Amino acid sequence: MTRDSATDQGASTETLASPAAPERRLLWLIGPAFVAAIAYVDPGNVAANLTAGAQFQYLLVWVLVAANAMAVVVQYLSAKLGLVTGRSLPELLGDRMPRTGRLLYWAQAEIIAAATDMAEVIGGAIALQILFGVPLLAGGAIVGVVSMALLAVQSRRGQRTFEFVMMGLLAVITIGFVAALTVSPVDWGAAVAGIVPRFEGSRSVLLAASMLGATVMPHAVYLHSALALDRHGASEDPARVRHLLRANRWDVIFALIVAGSVNIAMLLLAAASLSGADGTDTIEGAHQAITQALGPAIGVVFGIGLLASGLASTSVGCYAGASVMSGLLHVRVPLLARRAVTLAPALIVLGIGLDPTWALVISQVVLSVGIPFAVIPLVWFTSRRSTMGVFANRAPLRIAGIVTVAAIVALNGALIVLTASGRA
Repeated sequence: MTRDSATDQGASTETLASPAAPERRLLWLIGPAFVAAIAYVDPGNVAANLTAGAQFQYLLVWVLVAANAMAVVVQYLSAKLGLVTGRSLPELLGDRMPRTGRLLYWAQAEIIAAATDMAEVIGGAIALQILFGVPLLAGGAIVGVVSMALLAVQSRRGQRTFEFVMMGLLAVITIGFVAALTVSPVDWGAAVAGIVPRFEGSRSVLLAASMLGATVMPHAVYLHSALALDRHGASEDPARVRHLLRANRWDVIFALIVAGSVNIAMLLLAAASLSGADGTDTIEGAHQAITQALGPAIGVVFGIGLLASGLASTSVGCYAGASVMSGLLHVRVPLLARRAVTLAPALIVLGIGLDPTWALVISQVVLSVGIPFAVIPLVWFTSRRSTMGVFANRAPLRIAGIVTVAAIVALNGALIVLTASGRA
């Protein structure tokens, strides 16, 4: 895709100079990344981060720092792809694949979507049980119904209203998980030392892969290109595209600073207050330990944050699944209908009595395995002048993308080897 910057520069500058143009205000353009960022603070993150902190204290802080840096790169590239090409990542993949390839690619993406949805619904159900004593199966059904209501906001009131709702829920999530940290006896020296990359046995590698899968979320990578495009529309004006790219760069940075801070706060909380406590291998046990160590008020705030996380993330996950299906199969399923169908696997897991926290951790490992299928084509497309024209990635961003992909593939490879050998 080629754009002639010289031809359109004058007209674009005149448009952007207009005092009435809302696009002059970068703050007005912020929003899509905050919707995508919901995926980075879902219940799967809670399970993975609390487990890592309780079992290994500050050892794996570096995983969250690195994963968040990777997330900034891939989410910006996803938004960039949509704004420059006028196509989402699933649409570009669907346009370039034969039918069999599209079906296979869609199948793996649906498995990832199912793992995502399972984590989010289970997490919301656990929160309802913690706060109100609701049975897990009933709680899962309630989460599904409420998520339908949230999706109805997007369908009826538009994306901007949906963005504001998600921002509000993200604020609740942040308060819910960061509040406990303010009264926790964090060893800040050990926390800083945790930035140095290292492992302690195969279990720490498994948890690192789970944390990576919970942080760099495949469905968020697919979705962000569609979110940015739906919000801002396609443009042939290079000056407007540059302005939107600058706005989306700040959007991504701000949103993921919030999400990354929440994730690190969870791990630090577990390392400071849950290490050595009984029963912290489950979210319910962790909540009980937090309540005992820090007081019932902190326990309630934690539960509210977990509930907001489940409700928001399952809505965003369903939105992403619909975008992937539409792009790869050229089939549009109403969001509410898709929500009803994809709720079933999570309810089955809750109904048959599997350990919900371990199901959450395993779901994040599945997501980690699915990440390369999203980020490899993303880096490939955004680095090609035939696709991006003058907006193709320059060397620093291209290198950052390649390093990100290499790190993800390496960690997933280690995970597969450890699992196959029975050491994970």
